[in-house]
Amino acid sequence: MGKPFSVNTNRYDPYKSYAFLVYFGTSTTPVAGVSKVSGLKRSSDPIEYKEGGNAIILKGLGRTKYEPITLERGITHDTDFENWANAAQVLDKGAPSTSLKNLRQEMRIDFLNEERQVVLRFFVHRCWVSEYQALPDLDAGANAIAIEHIKLENEGWERDLTVVEIAET
Repeated sequence: MGKPFSVNTNRYDPYKSYAFLVYFGTSTTPVAGVSKVSGLKRSSDPIEYKEGGNAIILKGLGRTKYEPITLERGITHDTDFENWANAAQVLDKGAPSTSLKNLRQEMRIDFLNEERQVVLRFFVHRCWVSEYQALPDLDAGANAIAIEHIKLENEGWERDLTVVEIAET
């Protein structure tokens, strides 16, 4: 049997991916109805170089880039997605429609266990909306929920190491 998790020695199975909360900025209230968050992904470019007398090409660490994060939810009366997306919208004034202080925000993702306790927390830094879909394709013959989504560019994320799971009894 594998090594148990260090925060809970009674748990051997992985967490389920359906229980999470998303927070924008410094809000203490989660964003309403978020049903899907794309994965947190980063990659670093390798820099190849040679050393004299060595026939092997060596590799060093280059620039790190963070993939955009997509959030989806069913359309509600909550305007969090729209308000943030509007901060980057350029209208006939030739400038963003709201103050630029709302353009970049921090985001927090809390990952929950089956008892709805926070077991992982990630902070995503300097996010801004690069794509916003206010309405899906509308089809009177379909039987589907209307989904809106935003695509967030970001400048990195990190795990909050102070969060630990409460041992299950």
